[in-house]
Amino acid sequence: MVERPRSAQIQVAATSFLALFSVVGFALYGLPLYYDFWERDFGWSRKLITSGNALSKVVVAVVFGFIAGWLIDRFGPRRLMMIGILMAGGALIGLGGVSASALWMFYFFYFFNALGYVCAGPPPNQVLLSRWFDKARGTAMGFAYLGIGVGGVLVPQLSRWLTERYGWQTSLRGLGVLMILLTLPMVLFVKDTPEREPAQKPMEPLAPMTGIFRKGTFYLLVLGSMCSIGAVGGTNQHLKLYLSRDQNYGQREALNIISLVLAFSIVGRLLMGWLADRWPKKYVMLLIYLLVAGAIPLLFFASSSGVMYLFAIIFGIGLGGEYLIIPLIAAELFGVKALGRLMGIIVTVDGVAEALLPFAIADFRDRMGNYRLGFITLIVIALVGAVAVSLLPRRPGSQAGVLAPVGPAASNS
Repeated sequence: MVERPRSAQIQVAATSFLALFSVVGFALYGLPLYYDFWERDFGWSRKLITSGNALSKVVVAVVFGFIAGWLIDRFGPRRLMMIGILMAGGALIGLGGVSASALWMFYFFYFFNALGYVCAGPPPNQVLLSRWFDKARGTAMGFAYLGIGVGGVLVPQLSRWLTERYGWQTSLRGLGVLMILLTLPMVLFVKDTPEREPAQKPMEPLAPMTGIFRKGTFYLLVLGSMCSIGAVGGTNQHLKLYLSRDQNYGQREALNIISLVLAFSIVGRLLMGWLADRWPKKYVMLLIYLLVAGAIPLLFFASSSGVMYLFAIIFGIGLGGEYLIIPLIAAELFGVKALGRLMGIIVTVDGVAEALLPFAIADFRDRMGNYRLGFITLIVIALVGAVAVSLLPRRPGSQAGVLAPVGPAASNS
């Protein structure tokens, strides 16, 4: 086994922490905080507001998702992460300058936001951490994914503070600038692989994917992650709109609830990362998906602030483990040699679900004037994801027809 310097592992974990802090915590969870301003000041419908996220993620997922995974496996995650951070931060700066009559700018910068997420978000960080950590991989990912929770907790409060003083457009630009300044310097100095475990040479053959595609386990994993990620995305994208515009929560209280969701996501990441190193990952994944499915019905009782705080706790814990568990179980089932391309495919499908479900929920809301049908749809989809996960094998090779891990045994993950 290759000895990995402790100081270098700390640097890798800190880099992934800041990358996820910015690209997911600030950009992904920060943008929906401005949806109600677009509705109020521009007169845009919720279908139009969510269409930027939907169209950009579908295009980027279909066109670039697998390509990004291939590039990560071939050339390492670092280069892609640098480009992605610049694109994601620049997208927020650009969206801060959008006007009601400049829809092309809205879609243009949303495209770069989605591309930045693919290039600098979970996929390259998952591969980077998997290369540097072996037995403590779950703990390392749990720590790195804390960046999402910390960023998500801070961004509502920072957004409110900036908006109250400088207006929401300057606030959005400020978040983009801060993302780049915090993250880019760390990525510049991180290494793709340990010193004595050099990155794959350009002419080396990549591990084959054909065996993975022949197994039902792969499709169960894709279906389960797609459904649960879609349900989470549909909830997150509409949460502030629902609280501030439909339930008449003030900006401060609505943002406090969202901050609480992300605060408990930190608990969820730590807890699920710890459990993933000790329990069968299938059961950890099932627990996470059931928490998500169980939290959404509480939104029907949003008129009670106490119920919304309970929602924030349950949904936040589930949210915390959501993105963390997928690469862990993928690495366990299929190994790490093809993990970049495998996660590229999964992120592509998940990205489509995460884009289209909020758009569909917005359409239901615009047509019916309430979220009843939308919330029922999210609950059903989340439960379908849980059923798919329940059918996964407990560990590699524990069921007939399950693919043995590609590359190094994933039992050390």
